[in-house]
Amino acid sequence: MKDFSRREFLGIGAAATAGILLTGCGGSGEEAVDLNLPPLLDIAPAGAPIRAALVGCGGRGTGAALNFLDAGPDLQIVAVADVFQDRIDDCLKKLKEEKGVEIPASMQFAGFDGFKHALDANIELVILATPPHFRPEHFAAAVAAKKHVFMEKPVAVDPAGARSIIASSRRAESLGLCVGTGTQRRHQRDYVETYRRVRQGAIGDIVAANCYWNQSQLWYKTQQPEWSEMEYMIRDWVNWCWLSGDHIVEQHIHNIDVVNWFTGKHPVAAVGFGARHRRVTGDQFDFFDIDFTYENDVHVHSMCRQINGCVNNVSELIRGTKGYTNCQNTIYDMEGNIVWQYEYPKNEQGESTDVVAISPYVQEHIDLVTAIRTGKQVVEAEATAISTLSAIIGRMSAYTGQEITWEAAMSNEMRLGPEDYHMGAVAVEKNVPVPGSLT
Repeated sequence: MKDFSRREFLGIGAAATAGILLTGCGGSGEEAVDLNLPPLLDIAPAGAPIRAALVGCGGRGTGAALNFLDAGPDLQIVAVADVFQDRIDDCLKKLKEEKGVEIPASMQFAGFDGFKHALDANIELVILATPPHFRPEHFAAAVAAKKHVFMEKPVAVDPAGARSIIASSRRAESLGLCVGTGTQRRHQRDYVETYRRVRQGAIGDIVAANCYWNQSQLWYKTQQPEWSEMEYMIRDWVNWCWLSGDHIVEQHIHNIDVVNWFTGKHPVAAVGFGARHRRVTGDQFDFFDIDFTYENDVHVHSMCRQINGCVNNVSELIRGTKGYTNCQNTIYDMEGNIVWQYEYPKNEQGESTDVVAISPYVQEHIDLVTAIRTGKQVVEAEATAISTLSAIIGRMSAYTGQEITWEAAMSNEMRLGPEDYHMGAVAVEKNVPVPGSLT
């Protein structure tokens, strides 16, 4: 499939998001299909074995591999790849301890080109869980190799990467491939049921929203004498913008994605601010506060922070003309009275467990495997790229102190990171951004 221009990209933004959301508004299973909701089975159906490779053997990659193995019968991890052999070793230890999985040395691929060797293995699916900077290249290669894909969010760290993801997503669609992403709230049963009711009109027309990911300091690594600058940055990746996109992109995308999902839209502009006060390593901010403007002058307040000793909040709130919702499990009328709540499974004492029956981290793999084995294609990459881009324009505004429009971001040639990868010095900007001094 051909690459598309920025003008074509701008045109698909709202259409891509809306296209995965709208057409029906009923409560039965048949009507749920009209909303393109996942089937939410407890386990994927039986079928031909699916052999998978894991690219990115850190904590989330290892977790994703275990979640995949829990999704249904005849699912296998047969190859692994990571820049560092010690990360491969740690991953394989956990896979063996928890699932009895053993992978021979011939199917372990260390180094920057390890993903290429993994894709050459006899596999049907690849799990992409490296730092997000590498996602566009790895996804393009996976689609070219005609593999089904599960990839973690975010799917890019810059506009160039986002455009690449959408181009690859369109190719995946044309090839009949299935692609899942790590936006697990779209597969979490309480969120899905709340979403369905909102799309039915339970809160009326959406007029405003808030989303938050405020938590304590995240992990970090300190430089070791034996590490090159590249090795250090990758091991400390969650603190460097070129590798993670900053935490508004890497983490807060979950909440921004919920707002995009429930509204069926993406922001048209962002004005925000942020700063760095306590962070120990890297070049990122400690907090962001963004005013996103959506179509029809709907405003969304976005806030995220990673600082110890502060009040925490990870949530979403969407207001409509008839009421409001926390997006997860409760709908209120305009006076704050509860008009509906999700009913969770009960324990042996008949008390609510307050958790969904299937972990959303497993559910997203169940839904992907189900799509592959039933032939009902699912490709989530484009919607996740749009939510990634939404977070990126918030970051760009906070870094520069300027309003950033969706169109301006999409015409931006920004590509973060070095041109080539080797274990030495890294030719990237390392200074913390100063708002008002950048464009």
